[in-house]
Order: sequence, then C-alpha cells, then structure tokens
Amino acid sequence: MFKLKDPANIAAQKDLAAAIMGTQFQEVFNLNKGSIPVRLNMPMDKFDECAKTSSKDFVATSKSGALVPSIAHGMAVPSAVEGAIKDAVSQFWNDDKMSTADAMKRIASAAKAL
Repeated sequence: MFKLKDPANIAAQKDLAAAIMGTQFQEVFNLNKGSIPVRLNMPMDKFDECAKTSSKDFVATSKSGALVPSIAHGMAVPSAVEGAIKDAVSQFWNDDKMSTADAMKRIASAAKAL
C-alpha cells in the first residue's frame, strides 16, 4: 500500500487521505464514533463537554511535546498486557462486588507483567 508505483493509484491514495482528513469527515466520523478528531484545528462546538475537554487537553499536550503512547491503540505495551488491562477494567465495570481497590490491584498486576 505504501510503495505504490502507478500514478493513478498514488493519486487515489492521496484523494482518500485528503477526504479522511477533511474537516467534514472528521466531524461526522468522530461525532458518531464518540471520539475526538485527529485534526488539531477542528471546531468542537457540536461535540459534548467530554470531547471538548479531551480535545483541548490533547492539543495542549501535543504543543508541549508531552504526549505519551496509548495503551488502547497498541502503542504503549505488548498486546498481552493491553488485553490483561482491558480484562481487568471490564471485570470491574461488570462485577458489582469488585472494589475499586481490587480493580486497581488487577490493573497494576497486568501492567507489571511487562
């Protein structure tokens, strides 16, 4: 995909990237997905307060150079650790009897498996 030689394919790939990164697509996609746009210059007036705060924090952190890799996107830890952390969080949300302290222990234990 990244080593295309045919000019028509390269042009099509650039057109797709431009469409995906366009403000209209970013707005519609992220409002429906419940996430924030990847673009840093997006108007956020149609988004909820959580998204507005997340976007503001993301923009500020990207400008300061303090962004860290994401566990949720497979960039910070091996997939087995990611799975164990997600399992611990899921168990906490779905088990009315699990305490916050127990959930924190399970998440910490999963993270230590590195």
